Amino acid sequence: MFNNKNILITGGTGSFGKKYTKVLLERYKPNKIIIYSRDESKQYDMSQEYSEKCMRYFIGDVRDANRLKSAMKDVDYVIHAAALKHVPIAEYNPMECIKTNIYGAQNVIDAALENKVSKIIALSTDKAANPVNLYGATKLASDKLFVAANNLVGTQDTQFSVVRYGNVIGSRGSVVPFFQKLLKEKSSFLPITDEKMTRFFITLDEGVNFVLKNFSRMQGGEIFVPKIPSMRVVDLAEAMAPTLDKKIIGIRPGEKLHEIMCPSDDSHLTFEFENYFVIAPTIIFSNKRDYDKNILGEIGKKVEQGFEYNSGNNEEWLSKDELLRLVEMI
Repeated sequence: MFNNKNILITGGTGSFGKKYTKVLLERYKPNKIIIYSRDESKQYDMSQEYSEKCMRYFIGDVRDANRLKSAMKDVDYVIHAAALKHVPIAEYNPMECIKTNIYGAQNVIDAALENKVSKIIALSTDKAANPVNLYGATKLASDKLFVAANNLVGTQDTQFSVVRYGNVIGSRGSVVPFFQKLLKEKSSFLPITDEKMTRFFITLDEGVNFVLKNFSRMQGGEIFVPKIPSMRVVDLAEAMAPTLDKKIIGIRPGEKLHEIMCPSDDSHLTFEFENYFVIAPTIIFSNKRDYDKNILGEIGKKVEQGFEYNSGNNEEWLSKDELLRLVEMI
């Protein structure tokens, strides 16, 4: 579906954007891939790696509505990956996080509507479900904006959906590179926030493939959640450094013990498919949509009342050996 199409990726020089670009170039023949981001150094580096004729590099910030509208001219599909996402930094700089993650999201929506973009998927996070930190709260607001945007399309054929998943193993600022940095510096211990702490884990390849597939599944208004394994942070530390001391340092500002992707309060809206969940919108659109099935013929079923999908009650867990194999792949 991406052949001869124009695709724009906000925050396109990040880990996700680079991998998504790589996959698009390998599997499809897009007319244009537009990388929209604000860091000229990262754009330069990426342009050296991906210099195909279809590549376009736009310096711009999602806070800049006019620049976004110009960049989206004749665009068919948008992946909104730009965000401020470091939890403690957001706690100390709340308004900056709000400007990018909320105002920026609305700017993406407005630009997409003005340019009659066909399909837009916004990347979310497990921290947006029952948020306890500012980053999660801004992403929840962003999710709500993208879902509600389907009521603004009028008669034009534009759809907005959200993909929500957990920590990407090896992404910048995540725990694996942090532990690797400490080991390289020959630290005498690895810091553990809490020995009970769990997290969802997804590889970058899995995240990219899930987003790609959901462009075919989406009807507009749904939140897609992949079924992915959980891991215990203490198991990760043990796998990476079995002989090193582990020191409990306490939960950081805005951190949770377990992450949630499908809250129990949304169980009446949640459908379970073979390898993913769909959270239907709580608002009603003018044209009725059945979220228990999609155009690919996949059928889902309503989850039980009170069902919650969180990293602490997950049925699938990564063992120490599996964690070590994933770390070695990075």
